[in-house]
Amino acid sequence: MDERRVSLLFWTGSWDDAAMSADNLSHVWFKVTDLEVASGEGSWVTTTSGERYLDFSGGIAVTSTGHSHPHVTAAIAEQAKRFVHAQANVYTHDLMQPLAARLAEITPDGIDTFFYANSGAEITEAAVKLAKQATGRPNIIVFQGSFHGRTHQAMAMTTSKTVYRAGHAPLPSGIFIAPYPNVHADDLQDEIARALAGFDELLTSVTAPSETAAVIIEPVLGEGGYIAAPPTFLEAIDRRCKEHGMLFIADEVQCGFGRTGKMFAIEHYEIEPDVVCMAKGIASGFPFSALGTRRELDDRWPTGSHGGTYGGNPIGCAAALATIDVLGADGFLDDVNARGTQLADGLRRLQEQHPALVRVRALGLMIAAQFDTATRTSAIVSHCLREGKLITMTAGAAGTTLRFMPPLTVTADEIDLALAALDKALVDVVPS
Repeated sequence: MDERRVSLLFWTGSWDDAAMSADNLSHVWFKVTDLEVASGEGSWVTTTSGERYLDFSGGIAVTSTGHSHPHVTAAIAEQAKRFVHAQANVYTHDLMQPLAARLAEITPDGIDTFFYANSGAEITEAAVKLAKQATGRPNIIVFQGSFHGRTHQAMAMTTSKTVYRAGHAPLPSGIFIAPYPNVHADDLQDEIARALAGFDELLTSVTAPSETAAVIIEPVLGEGGYIAAPPTFLEAIDRRCKEHGMLFIADEVQCGFGRTGKMFAIEHYEIEPDVVCMAKGIASGFPFSALGTRRELDDRWPTGSHGGTYGGNPIGCAAALATIDVLGADGFLDDVNARGTQLADGLRRLQEQHPALVRVRALGLMIAAQFDTATRTSAIVSHCLREGKLITMTAGAAGTTLRFMPPLTVTADEIDLALAALDKALVDVVPS
């Protein structure tokens, strides 16, 4: 066997040039950067050429405890010595119930029963299946600007950008789209009333309550632009759900696990959801997701009607338990809020100096800076990467929103570094 083949089979820490330059990967992935990374630690990644970058993409809001947090990696390593795959249909390993018990402690009131899978899209699918079984109804209501995943069902529920759906039709039926209020409207209360009227119109003219299993919403739109739902709007939707027996599903895939300064974004509202979808930050980057619901709803889900080969993976459970340890430590969420305030205040100071930065939206460390044009936003992202060694991403269909989703362990000094990189980009990119 030649050396190149051996290097691929038995990696010793550095891939050879031939292996790195090979083009055997699909091109379907959209690439934010062309960086080839060798390692990550905290808020930083190191490339194969030895350069360090400050990662404010957080693996798209996934690395909640930072890259390779020692408590999480130790839990993963220890579990890997015992079991890598303990299939949930065949036997129950000893971390499934402890994780469910921890989740019951931290999730909103009433959520006490949990199903595990691998990704946000899978959990969205599970939530829809549960809602249909529990209510006996066929339809689902989603909201304009939402993102719920990339599987066929989840694509049908996603309205944040056409690229996620284009070319994949026909998509599953029974999905109805309600308006989402423009939170920047001059008269917000009038705008909320308009959106609620549109929701009510759906129930009277398109999908009757008796045919609507659930309403699913992100308390803070993720891919749609980091836009928090106004409390009066979301709470009015919840009241309508309870009045008509429709389930209220909180999609916390991107905004959960401390991202908004509370363990779950729905805690910012006076709402007790029927179902909570969890993924991304739940396990600090290990592929893992969970659906939380009430026991009485889960009992309407016929045994065997849903499942998955890798659900409840023991390493994923270990990573999730360790992540919850970190996020639940005394003062941790206080620090998340302090760092979020620091970043948001810094952005608002930049807004005063640079008219092209037109809006700042912030809830915890789920923060958006909106610029005047998509061209300028793209140039700023490129400048931050090239000159500031800062990794960022955009959000929203218009391409004008720069989103910040650093690890929740980010330091004050790292926030200052990111603000300095953005300030320089604004000076260099935006004409004075």
